[in-house]
Amino acid sequence: MLFMNRMALLGIMAGAEGSSKSSRGWLMTAVSPWGENAEDAFDQGLVELGLGDARLIQVQGAMLPLGFNIVPPEPLPMGSLVECHLATAFAWNGSTACAGVGYAMCQTPEGDECAIVASITTEADYEETVLLLRRNIQRRLASRDLEVLSFDVAVDEVTAGQDHHGVAIAALILPDSLRMAGRGRTGPIRGGLTRSAEPEKKRVDTKAPAAPALRPGARRGNDGPDFSL
Repeated sequence: MLFMNRMALLGIMAGAEGSSKSSRGWLMTAVSPWGENAEDAFDQGLVELGLGDARLIQVQGAMLPLGFNIVPPEPLPMGSLVECHLATAFAWNGSTACAGVGYAMCQTPEGDECAIVASITTEADYEETVLLLRRNIQRRLASRDLEVLSFDVAVDEVTAGQDHHGVAIAALILPDSLRMAGRGRTGPIRGGLTRSAEPEKKRVDTKAPAAPALRPGARRGNDGPDFSL
């Protein structure tokens, strides 16, 4: 009986370890058109986004954790430390702005699956911003020689109230990525996209040799003018 309980516990631990190597995330957008200032509008947008009680780390870079998968939005506990890819567009006094974030599930020419993210902020309308965001995703795929398997985008548009600040926020929220630190999967080094450091070239000194020093009062061998001090 003890042996069976131990085996069951090991199975549960192994399953938890396996699931911890996948990274969940979801896309969300929110707008706030009635901020007293830009910071107030942004804070209202975070509350609408479901991140008002979370501590945020804004992530840079296009690559998402290996094993990334999309899940439905979930409520986050108060005080959670969460990584996000954020796009924030501000507007003022009746002007309009758009923000968008999108991801693509893709694979390398060698068959390794991965995922990338792209974001954008514009003063264009919703439809044009969607097209520009898709274009950004295409550029990221092309620069990394990746083939798209599936993708999705989230874009929102805000029109600021009269004499008020507005904000549109789009986010890809990654609630598990920080807990994966040190245990997350990594892929191979892609040599074709990595430039190796070149050895430092030896400097060639082409400076002319200095003229011989003369003692005060001495004259040069050619009996020319003496400019020594």
